[in-house]
Order: sequence, then structure tokens, then C-alpha cells
Amino acid sequence: MQISADQAEVIGLKALAWLMANDELLPVFMGATGAAEGDLRENAGNPEFLGSVLDFLTMDDAWVVQFCDQAGISYEVPMYARMALPGGAQVHWT
Repeated sequence: MQISADQAEVIGLKALAWLMANDELLPVFMGATGAAEGDLRENAGNPEFLGSVLDFLTMDDAWVVQFCDQAGISYEVPMYARMALPGGAQVHWT
């Protein structure tokens, strides 16, 4: 499955909205990234920032399941979206 950069940004925005509505997880994200609430709004259109949101989301399978179930998308979509955003290319060590 391939996702365009535009589609990936939409998924990243949906993930950001989901995260902002999650009272338990939002402080964890903000603590892990050092972002303030104003940063979330300011950077919502920044593909690199949306990539960091997807990086955070995909750290835990339970978060992926919760987000995808709420968004009505397949569980693998956040990872494909992450790979389509800046800094998300798979690293090949060989």
C-alpha cells in the first residue's frame, strides 16, 4: 500500500486531533516531545511535526488500535502514512 504525502498529512492531522482529545495521552506526548499546546496548533500544517505525531502514535499498538478504530482506517495505515512524510523512509542497514 502506498499513501501520497497529502494523504499522509491528512492522517497525521487526524492523529493529532485524536491525540489532542485524549486527556490521558496528550500530556505524555507533550512531555516526551517538549511541545506546548500552542506548538500543536502552530505546527499542525508542518509535515515533519505530523511525522513526529505518527512516530509517537506508533510506539504503542494499543494507541494505534484506538486511533484506527475511531478513525475507521486499517491498523497499518499510520505506519504507511509515517513513511510518506519527511524523515519516515525505511533505513536499510545492509
